[in-house]
Amino acid sequence: MSEQADEVAPLPADTRADDPYPEDPIESQPGRAQDTAVLRSSAVMAAGTVVSRITGVLRDISIAAALGSFILADTYALGNSLPNIVYILVAGGALNAVFIPQLVRRMKTDSDGGDGYADRLITLVATVLLVTTVITVIAAPLIIRLYASAEILRPENTAAFNLAVAFARFCLPQIIFYGLYTMFAQVLNSRMHFAAPMFAPIVNNVVMIGTAAIFMWLVHGQQVNTETITPGQVTLLGIGSTLGVLAQALVLIPVLRRVNYRWRLRFDFRGHGLGKAGGLAGWTIGLVLVNQIGFFVITRLTTTANFLIAAAGGVPEGLASYQRAFLVFMLPHSVITISIVTALVPRMAQAAADGDPQRVGADVASGARLISALIVPCAFLLGLFGPFIGMLIFSFGQNAGAPAIHTGKVVACFAVGLLPFCLFYVLLRGWYAVEDTRTPFFITVGYNVIAIPLTLAMFAAAPVQNKVSAMALAYSFAYWLILLVAWFLLRRRLGNLQTRQTAGTIVRIFLAGLVATVAAFGSLLLLVHALGTSDQGVYPALTTSRLTSLLALVVGCAVLAVVYLVVASLLRVTEVGEVLGTIRSRIGR
Repeated sequence: MSEQADEVAPLPADTRADDPYPEDPIESQPGRAQDTAVLRSSAVMAAGTVVSRITGVLRDISIAAALGSFILADTYALGNSLPNIVYILVAGGALNAVFIPQLVRRMKTDSDGGDGYADRLITLVATVLLVTTVITVIAAPLIIRLYASAEILRPENTAAFNLAVAFARFCLPQIIFYGLYTMFAQVLNSRMHFAAPMFAPIVNNVVMIGTAAIFMWLVHGQQVNTETITPGQVTLLGIGSTLGVLAQALVLIPVLRRVNYRWRLRFDFRGHGLGKAGGLAGWTIGLVLVNQIGFFVITRLTTTANFLIAAAGGVPEGLASYQRAFLVFMLPHSVITISIVTALVPRMAQAAADGDPQRVGADVASGARLISALIVPCAFLLGLFGPFIGMLIFSFGQNAGAPAIHTGKVVACFAVGLLPFCLFYVLLRGWYAVEDTRTPFFITVGYNVIAIPLTLAMFAAAPVQNKVSAMALAYSFAYWLILLVAWFLLRRRLGNLQTRQTAGTIVRIFLAGLVATVAAFGSLLLLVHALGTSDQGVYPALTTSRLTSLLALVVGCAVLAVVYLVVASLLRVTEVGEVLGTIRSRIGR
């Protein structure tokens, strides 16, 4: 129930020789200067991620407009999610956790700069994923039966089941392309070349946007459902989805050549250190397996919710709505957290290699404070403006009106857990830096022990129309609880996590965000009064159209940002000043 899809992929900015603004070597800079260097690198990473995420949102807008939020959308969402599920289950989590630290070490110790190690590991991963792809395509009906709601197996829903299987078979070949993309990206990352992997997902998004546009042209604006969609339209959506992931992997090959790396198939795996990586990855594979149990619960419950809502005649809201809300929730994490943490990872790996766990802990704490300075206001923003965001970006085509607003409400519920989600991501990288994959496994078990029963209980207790929102809240509450446990254990492991300083900073940041949110909500009340619709309430009055939602967002976000910066400055949150200074410097350049 934690990181999905592109958690496999997000990586930082390029430092090629022809970069007009090359970054300073992070390892050579002490203390505050290192934080500034991380922020400078993160600013470039964030620029790539922003473009990637904007096109990702456009992709989801296109899919929502084409398929809506009905059961048809859930069949596509499930089929297109299975490659990610299987890939992460088989290899993704292990590669992310283990590959970069091992490559950094191999670049220092191997005479070929780690090229042979990378060749063998990529060959091994590609072979395993190719076999996995063939097996899963054959077994697609069984996998759909496992992950989908029991409702889809009813005789009256045969068309929905067959659609989900068809989408899965078209999309499952993505597994091997996800693996190649991740491996190529990690090779570039270990060589401090970060930009291309950040921009590569844009190609995938553009392909999918084009696919959705062709689909909408073919249906000519007609309402499409599980009964009326044609085999040709299913083929278009399935093949288009897979071609996008293939293109995302292929665009990295020329960049690899520019950094003097050419992948060669090498099957001489024995005696080259892959056993150590496999041992480290063992616990991470277990961690991913536990997380997939949680995702299995989410998938079954969200697809069930849409069938229940359809029977009750409510606003459609299921797996597709949950995933779209999660995409919006992930935007701040992807742009801010992953950019900062990926810049820190080589530094943390170097400190661990030098046998200095306290330096690793200082890097984790510094990263946590920098991330909180930006994530907290984002969390308040998503919580307050979720319905407006849903109306503004998802209310097109077959998803116009109420389904989009309901997706925004799910976004607001996810926002409750944005800060602990991001900080937990930082803590995981602290363990991986010191080659401890065992502890994260047990912490993840603990998370799911909390999250799964809580999700089931809140789903059962919520009204039919609010079941998906209740699941997002359960997700958020569970992260708050497990964060405290994770922080305590990592502090004991590293011996220095600057807990008092970090907690004090986060409290001041939270206070600044709370004051700013109150001010922003006050501005919405004034706006409603100015429009003469105060008798309707804030959200009903301002989500009547995309124009009023846009007006509310512009006014409210401006107030929230200004007040947050002022209050944070008064409370002496120095991290906000560092971030702003880095942004100003980058814009000036």
